[in-house]
Amino acid sequence: MKILNSITLLLLTGFIFSCGKQETPREVKRGLITEKAMVVSAREEASKIGAEILQKGGNAFDAMMATEMALAVTYPFAGNLGGGGFMVYRMADGSVGSLDYREKAPLAATKDMYLDENGEFLSALSTKGALASGVPGTIAGIFEAQAKFGKLNPAEVLQPVIDLARNGYIVSEKQAESLARSRADFIEVNGAETFFAKEYKAGDTLKIPVLAATLERIAKNGRDEFYQGETAKILAKKMQEKGGIITEEDLASYQAAWREPVVFPYRDMKIISMAPPSSGGITLAQILKMIEPFDLKKLGHHSPEYIQILVEAERRAYADRNYYLGDPDFVKIPVDQLLDSTYLKSRMESFSFEKATKSEEIGQGKITFGESMETTHYSIVDAEGNAVSVTATLNGAYGSKVFIDELGFFMNNEMDDFSAKPGTPNMFGLIGAEANSIAPGKRMLSSMTPTIVEKAGKLWMVVGTPGGSTIITSVLQTILNVGEFEMGMQEAVEAPRFHHQWLPDLVNFEPKSFDSVLVATLKSRGYLINENNSPIIGKVDAILVLPDGKLEGGADPRGDDKAVGF
Repeated sequence: MKILNSITLLLLTGFIFSCGKQETPREVKRGLITEKAMVVSAREEASKIGAEILQKGGNAFDAMMATEMALAVTYPFAGNLGGGGFMVYRMADGSVGSLDYREKAPLAATKDMYLDENGEFLSALSTKGALASGVPGTIAGIFEAQAKFGKLNPAEVLQPVIDLARNGYIVSEKQAESLARSRADFIEVNGAETFFAKEYKAGDTLKIPVLAATLERIAKNGRDEFYQGETAKILAKKMQEKGGIITEEDLASYQAAWREPVVFPYRDMKIISMAPPSSGGITLAQILKMIEPFDLKKLGHHSPEYIQILVEAERRAYADRNYYLGDPDFVKIPVDQLLDSTYLKSRMESFSFEKATKSEEIGQGKITFGESMETTHYSIVDAEGNAVSVTATLNGAYGSKVFIDELGFFMNNEMDDFSAKPGTPNMFGLIGAEANSIAPGKRMLSSMTPTIVEKAGKLWMVVGTPGGSTIITSVLQTILNVGEFEMGMQEAVEAPRFHHQWLPDLVNFEPKSFDSVLVATLKSRGYLINENNSPIIGKVDAILVLPDGKLEGGADPRGDDKAVGF
């Protein structure tokens, strides 16, 4: 079937998105367009393997298993066996759900495990080394989803991934630079003989035979190989040798959890997103409900007023996030109150276009009770119309930097996502409260926001991104770019992004992406701007269902991301 790749369609929309100015006509940049199915992920090899599984008769959940494991091979920066994630799904019949395979604190974890004798936070312990790792959930998650909804045998799904690990893949320029930046850390944590102590250049073929062997055992023995078999024994032994506290008991007791997703309307859309212990769905819902009374289209894309409205809603939503949200199996979360329209209207009463609200003046809202920059996301739509939106992570770049050489993968440093000391920021600058304190077996709060959007009762968009605390705002802006400003999916993904998270009280702009007059206007209204030191914000991978039923992929050029389909 004919595939139109990177085409540009001319649409007479009546306006152009540049600080509110309106001109005609404008060009809408489209990404890959396919007729039946699509996978968009951080690496072309992973997208191809996922799409091949779909072509063989597998569905979105089979492709989820294949894509996730292919990312573990080709994208060790965040793809993983040693981490965890969240999946939101929508079946072709319209039914929805979500799966939580977030890591858990080991049973030997304690509330004060990262504090010294004076109660001061020892941040290095929660970010680097074996003590920083939670109990991994990725293998449990992909097997849970595939067992419930998949069509193929897991061994058949995993075989091309095993071949990929054994035969190798080509190191990209961005990946070579990333590995070089972390090489000293790999050696510090694992020793000079560790696998990734070797220097890799762009164009090199990277083979991981020990990971192929691990995946072969998992393909043969199923999820229990990772949690109770030889792999579990090696993992627990090596983590304890390196100073960690994960035991065979921790691994044997791990289970993924099915959750009710956060579902809410926004204008003519229905948003389906992840519930706690991800903060993504609730925080996204709060922001969208706070900005809904405003005519964003009339204000203009990236106008000062548009940015003000989003920033002020984000400021208030993140304040609530940091105080109220945690693992719902351990703390009571006032979901209904946080999403109540009257409450959210009251949160915006102090907003004015004239002057910025200072974050020090904004705390959590009054409620009456009755999670990476180094993450990865992929979106899948299969030929049957089933869709999955999956965000998975090791937390930091290459997680804790602990590489299990006997197994071929990195371990997470997800324990840093707990509030090790309430009121003290983590590696993303997020300040947590008691609701997200450390407890044995507890899942740490996350910002991951895998999301599916419906229009007129039909699948319309599958979207998500890495980016630590910027995940929520990147997903938000991508939805608005298409829904409010009629961008194509690729155009919406490529559009410059900005971010605010309550504390620190800074508006982060992607460097060299916003007009100096715009920045000056915001500064004159009291906004504190981080314009030049802010890194790229998010790497969105998304799929849009076009009016004719075809699929458009948006693969973020900020990385090596790629859309593949048929």
